[in-house]
Amino acid sequence: MYIDTHCHLYKEYYNNIDDVINECKEVGVTKFIVNGCDMRSNIETIELANMYDDIYAAIGFHPTELADFKDEYFSWLEDHINDKKVVAIGEIGLDYHYNDTDKEKEIYVFRRQLDIAKKYNKPIIVHSRDSIQDTLDILKEYKLKGSIHAFNGSLEMAREFIKLGYMIGIGGVVTFKNAKNIKDVVNDTDLSYILLETDSPYLTPEPYRGTINSPKYIPLIAKCIGDIKGKSTTDILRVTADNASRLFDFLNK
Repeated sequence: MYIDTHCHLYKEYYNNIDDVINECKEVGVTKFIVNGCDMRSNIETIELANMYDDIYAAIGFHPTELADFKDEYFSWLEDHINDKKVVAIGEIGLDYHYNDTDKEKEIYVFRRQLDIAKKYNKPIIVHSRDSIQDTLDILKEYKLKGSIHAFNGSLEMAREFIKLGYMIGIGGVVTFKNAKNIKDVVNDTDLSYILLETDSPYLTPEPYRGTINSPKYIPLIAKCIGDIKGKSTTDILRVTADNASRLFDFLNK
């Protein structure tokens, strides 16, 4: 049983979710955490989780999707954080990639969502782009657990997040020929701290790079991790599924 711990199976990207899920089942991918990014996608994510047994929801507000953000959205998040199949607050975090980034607003929204995660004892799924030191410094203030999604930092930084109790989300980038940094992170990180994810429809792994991504490619990511660590794909499957189940507590959903 493979688990994709981070994807965006929205209608705007996929014509038929049933087809996507059936294709995934054919290759052994049987659980999906669909992450919301704004109010529209959060609502859709909850709807998908209620429609499909294999889909679970993470709801939250992404740092690059805050142009129309309202403080009342925090109340909405609290109203739905204990919905039956909501397993995490995500995708949340910081993103300083763009020149016009409102860092203060991003940090404010991030911290408020961390407060909610702490209040309700929920894991978090964290986005960090060009902001990894601030992300780490803020998370040090909270005793939370979760995933550092699409990790792209240094080996030393991965170790710091792991010390705080976080797992490292590894996706399609690890299959890229020039992705030496993330390969080094995978090689040095104990498998008990690694989660599989695709970030579908983005970051499609080799040899399908350039096409729309899908959770059906999770086995390619698992095989690449196995090759790096000298382990069988079966070992990668077993341990990462256990990691995800322990972190997101599917059995109680």
